[in-house]
Amino acid sequence: MRETGLSRVSSRVTVQDGVYEQLRHALMWGKFEPSQVTTIASLAAEFGTSHMPVREALRRLAAENGLEIGRNGSARVPPVSRARLDDLCQARKALEGLATELACARMSGSEIDHCLALAKAHEALGVEGQVYEMLRKNQEFHFAIYEGSGSDVLPQMIETLWLRFGPYMRMLSDLVKSQLDAGIAYPYSTYHYEMIEAFRNRDAVSAGKLMVKDIEATQGLLQAMCPD
Repeated sequence: MRETGLSRVSSRVTVQDGVYEQLRHALMWGKFEPSQVTTIASLAAEFGTSHMPVREALRRLAAENGLEIGRNGSARVPPVSRARLDDLCQARKALEGLATELACARMSGSEIDHCLALAKAHEALGVEGQVYEMLRKNQEFHFAIYEGSGSDVLPQMIETLWLRFGPYMRMLSDLVKSQLDAGIAYPYSTYHYEMIEAFRNRDAVSAGKLMVKDIEATQGLLQAMCPD
């Protein structure tokens, strides 16, 4: 089992919010295994807090379908299945494709340049074999686009879908690591660069379709790894 990367909560934020945000990001970035079970006591020890803020954070995450709460107070990362993967990807394609189209008409030249810098950093991290950093940079790239859509609603909805996608992100990180260790250079950044070109041309339809293709590429990699 890998380290979750959780740390003691800073006094600069409320303990409850700090625990929630760290757990939420850890789930979203695939730091937990699919179906992994954790307990309030173990998390409280890791955070250096009482049980109460952990219990509340787990309750909030369960309400977002990021975790499943057991009768004994334990929490389980949702299991994976091909049907659930396809359902999540269908929703992601609809919302993220729309957000990308909206962003295309609104993003400034400097915002597009920022996306290009993120795409290059994402590619470089892959070459260096830094899997988790690469996947986090991928998330930064995506949300730089969604936040440029001008919508208050879409980025929040998409973030919730990414939270539910966390178990699949863990599978993806394992797959990417095995490919990089084997010297396989998968073109993970191809659609990113093509999207940036579409942004510069203000071609919203093409940009949205490229985002859908990017999601479909990930979906295709994961489908064979999921139980029916």
